[in-house]
Amino acid sequence: MKKNIALVAGGYSGEYVISVKSAAVIERNIDSNIYNVYKIEISKKSWADKGPDGPVVIYEESWTHIGPDGQAIAVDKNDFSLTINGKKVKFDAVFIGIHGTPGEDGRLQGYFEMLGIPFTSCGMVTSALTFNKSYCNKVVAALNVVNVSKSVHIFKDQPYDTKAILQELKLPVFVKPAEGGSSIGMSKVNKADELQDAITKAFNEDAQILIEEFVKGREITCGLYRVDGEFTVLPLTEIISSKEFFDYEAKYVPGMSKEVTPAEVPEEVATLIGKTAEELYNRLNCRGIVRMDFIWEESGKRLFFLEVNTMPGQSENSIVPQMVRAAGKTLQEFYGTLIEDCLKRF
Repeated sequence: MKKNIALVAGGYSGEYVISVKSAAVIERNIDSNIYNVYKIEISKKSWADKGPDGPVVIYEESWTHIGPDGQAIAVDKNDFSLTINGKKVKFDAVFIGIHGTPGEDGRLQGYFEMLGIPFTSCGMVTSALTFNKSYCNKVVAALNVVNVSKSVHIFKDQPYDTKAILQELKLPVFVKPAEGGSSIGMSKVNKADELQDAITKAFNEDAQILIEEFVKGREITCGLYRVDGEFTVLPLTEIISSKEFFDYEAKYVPGMSKEVTPAEVPEEVATLIGKTAEELYNRLNCRGIVRMDFIWEESGKRLFFLEVNTMPGQSENSIVPQMVRAAGKTLQEFYGTLIEDCLKRF
């Protein structure tokens, strides 16, 4: 009997559009001979309204599946099920295809854990930790597995002093939302008088900001997953941006960056990156496909940690599909492996 798989798409963040593209690729490449796939789009709309004590913001959350007749069918959140033509559909597993909140920050993971439904990504605690770049950096630094750049963590509702920040960090620095992806709201600051504008830009996206010293080197990313205790480390990718850094435009506008897969790095560097990624995967208790980003500082022969992506992009031009193809695998085989692994683990 075919298993029912819910593919969750969309989300609440600025990464919504990228999430929809990822989910479209995943849906096309899940083997329909083995699985019944039901795409469920999660979204949230907001608007201002009048309340008894003044203006209030109203939120409307939607979890819907579009049925074969084009009708929108609401998810029953009590047990995460659908009712189609009078028949209740429950799910054997969930493939999480949402970048950002609520699919990458632990919220959906906690919900599915409470319901006992298998899902393809890291668990709630790991997802929440790795989603916050600053807290993740602190934990990774404490593990003494890899170098971590010096940084400052500031909050929107707490006072901060740009002069004090620049006394602690040396320019240039990156200013980025602590809980954001796709480089949205991110800036590179080369001069002291640019810092406040960069902070304001990042606070437009998030209430927490990571300000991190720039490390000059080659950006190398490693995709990996573990099945039955055995790691598969996909071919590494080097990211070479035509912009000053790998921002949103460089990531998603064709021709703005060059992604070399497999990365043209010495064998000993590739081995170091792969082994470091495996160690971090284990120590952070990751599950499913994870992409870890690093900077290889050639001058000092040092490897620096950048971040963990627990829901890496899956659109046609995204890095992980490139890695999968370079490894001689099909996306259908790859996604099938992830689904079967999560079913076994639960």
